[in-house]
Amino acid sequence: MLQIRAATADDAACILGFVRALAEYERAPDSVKVDGETLARQLREQPPPFECLIAEHQGAPVGFALFFHTYSTWRGKRGIWLEDLFVLPDARRHGVGTALLRRVAALAVERDCARFEWSVLDWNTLAIDFYGSLGAEVLPAWRICRIADTALARLGSR
Repeated sequence: MLQIRAATADDAACILGFVRALAEYERAPDSVKVDGETLARQLREQPPPFECLIAEHQGAPVGFALFFHTYSTWRGKRGIWLEDLFVLPDARRHGVGTALLRRVAALAVERDCARFEWSVLDWNTLAIDFYGSLGAEVLPAWRICRIADTALARLGSR
């Protein structure tokens, strides 16, 4: 039986394992810089900078959804940004991803959010098709902008 539960600081190692597996899947295994201690500390913060759901099948973790709140000035409401969604390969096509997305969507509805958003890599057609089957709209006119590391330090120090 599949169960979805909120993650706690005790789940930090599990979350880190999922993050690393996702980075491997997305062809960027060396991009993960976070460690389990950081995740555990952050999950103990009040409020924590993110929330996470763990999907378990027969007591074993098989997937996760990590998300946080955003804000829409146009709508005047909070939203939810899904940072990561990952299901172990052996657990795919058994409703785990759908269950995780449904639970995050239910939280968005409960919290009166205007939006539930995420990004997807353009080559990941399996995910794009999956999200479309759930009613998600891929917004082709929008592009993600990112400033990180040295460029962030340079821009922030001027």
